[in-house]
Amino acid sequence: MAVDYVVIVAYLVGIVGVGWWGGRRARSRSDFLVAGRRLGPTMYTGTMAAVVLGGASTIGGVRLGYTYGISGAWMVFAIGLGLLALSVFFSGRIARLKVYTVAEMLSLRYGDAASVISGVVMWMYTLMLAVTSTIAYASVFDVLFDIPRWAAIVIGGAIVVGYSALGGMWSITLTDMVQFVVKSVGVLLLLLPLAVIKAGGFGRMEARLPHGFFSPTSIGGQTIFTYVLIYTFGMLIGQDIWQRVFTARSDRVAAFGGTVAGVYCLVYALAGAVIGTATRALYPTLPGADSAFATIVKNALPPGVKGLVLAAALSAMMSTASGALIASATVAENDIWRRVSRRRNARPTDGTAVAERDEVRSNRVFILVLGVAATVVACLLSDVVSALTVAYNLLVGGLLVPILGGLVWRRGNLQGALASIIVGGCTVIVLMVTKGVLANEPIYYGLGISLLAYVVVSLLTPAPDAARLDAWRRRIAGETTSVDPTTAADGRPAAASAA
Repeated sequence: MAVDYVVIVAYLVGIVGVGWWGGRRARSRSDFLVAGRRLGPTMYTGTMAAVVLGGASTIGGVRLGYTYGISGAWMVFAIGLGLLALSVFFSGRIARLKVYTVAEMLSLRYGDAASVISGVVMWMYTLMLAVTSTIAYASVFDVLFDIPRWAAIVIGGAIVVGYSALGGMWSITLTDMVQFVVKSVGVLLLLLPLAVIKAGGFGRMEARLPHGFFSPTSIGGQTIFTYVLIYTFGMLIGQDIWQRVFTARSDRVAAFGGTVAGVYCLVYALAGAVIGTATRALYPTLPGADSAFATIVKNALPPGVKGLVLAAALSAMMSTASGALIASATVAENDIWRRVSRRRNARPTDGTAVAERDEVRSNRVFILVLGVAATVVACLLSDVVSALTVAYNLLVGGLLVPILGGLVWRRGNLQGALASIIVGGCTVIVLMVTKGVLANEPIYYGLGISLLAYVVVSLLTPAPDAARLDAWRRRIAGETTSVDPTTAADGRPAAASAA
């Protein structure tokens, strides 16, 4: 294990160094939160792929492959489909909005009343997403070091919080690029072929495994449909995903880079399922499917390679954790704290160096506080798939309809959006408590009731103000790019202070 220790330690030190170097570039709020909105296609593709494929996609994807075979790819496959849909149909319009959060988009479209409640739902989602990736650290450190689970979570969490708070999105983007490369090499180029070879090839695997393990639908049609509802639609509206879209230097970069990242996700989904299937063929009697990834890494890989693959797993977890953490901090600071404390209009907007440093300092504080909170919650939970399902149920059930409705239906109004968020979110929460977290009913009924409330209430109440709709149309067409989004959240034309 000595070689593996060296590889892992070198990787972690390198990540901290890259994060520190990126922190030197975060001089303004725009730099800190959205990397100055100037990422090109290569960096955008890498950082987008890194943020959507985290611990649940890696550890959870192998777990599902171990349990269901090839059809276990559907969870991560649904994520890839969502990213493709976002990139092809919506990313251009989202990038042209020039905002920082999803709640700001809702505020522009419907009015300020929609921002705080949507911000609370989005904050719950992003924080739980950070928790799921933080939980997964324990599975890697357990292979390397014989330390308690809580200690593994704290070590991994401290590293992610450190480089995220240091440089914000610039540090996260640069570390994501490193993590994307390590993940691609470790999982796709090393673990996948070595696991298949160790299991004797596909023919021998099929002979050893139960019937249906190589069927693409053995996981069940209802489960596949649920994954599409939760993860495909979740990709369309998550703050962690939108915040990466905001980093693109143009809408064309967002569309192209996101499409490439979406295809990469589809390949990664199949790889995880195959690795899990190979593990089942080799070790059919594991005490729990959650240990499938750690087992195949520990027993099938030679020294050095094992360390690189574990570094790849850490890469997957850290990239998603850091993206979710900065998203959670951005929502908490921008959409909840400033509005609830009535400090929004007091924020410095004079563009001076002092004002910019105050903005960055405030965001760093929120990252540190929420990073500690996510680490504590992660120590109390254990199932990454269940935690991820809770996050996406809240997101899709509460926010999918008003967000997409605002983008495609002019008749949707503030009253309909509020009714949709409240009724959909409450339905999801009640059914998760009564039916179970992994039940299909929460997302089915939550999404259906949310849609019904949005349409009915919008039609029964006055149409949106014509001036607001016109301002929205011009904004989404990119005709008001010089407007500072943080001073125009009410949808009215604002002074071009960012020109």
